[in-house]
Amino acid sequence: MDTDQIIPARFLKATTKEERFFGENLFRDWRYNADGTVVKDFVLNNPAYSGCILVAGKNFGSGSSREHAAWAIAGYGFRVVISSFFADIHKNNELNNFVLPVQVSEDFLQELFESIEADPKTEVEVDLPHQKVTNKSTGHSEQFEINGYKKHCLMHGLDDIDFLQTSKDKIETWEQQHK
Repeated sequence: MDTDQIIPARFLKATTKEERFFGENLFRDWRYNADGTVVKDFVLNNPAYSGCILVAGKNFGSGSSREHAAWAIAGYGFRVVISSFFADIHKNNELNNFVLPVQVSEDFLQELFESIEADPKTEVEVDLPHQKVTNKSTGHSEQFEINGYKKHCLMHGLDDIDFLQTSKDKIETWEQQHK
């Protein structure tokens, strides 16, 4: 799924993270008809599939490197995206916007899709400290990888600037010692 499907290019004029604006336009061309009416059979328009985890297809976030795609995902309310493959730049954009990209095997992803299709209330548990995702309907789990620095930031609600601020005393001490 490329970034133009996540947030179409015509919405890229905004240069600030207007969460409501971007969230409302997430998957715009799939969620709404050209006249603005809701596409009734699109999964995100079905309240049975609401939640904070997006289970997505392979190659999520491919295409242009627009950060707006991550803004739209976060603005809609997703905090986790599960896929069998992420485009590198998009994966980093998600992490920078407090969205956890969880990469799983294609078999596990297919199992998640099947479980959710069978029961939209299927629970998926994501355990960031242990880097594990579990399909609660089958009990199957998989480990996932995450950069240690980004894991720390997500677990403590820190962006890059916040992280630097927590190390301000150490930075100033180092600067004094290395004039």
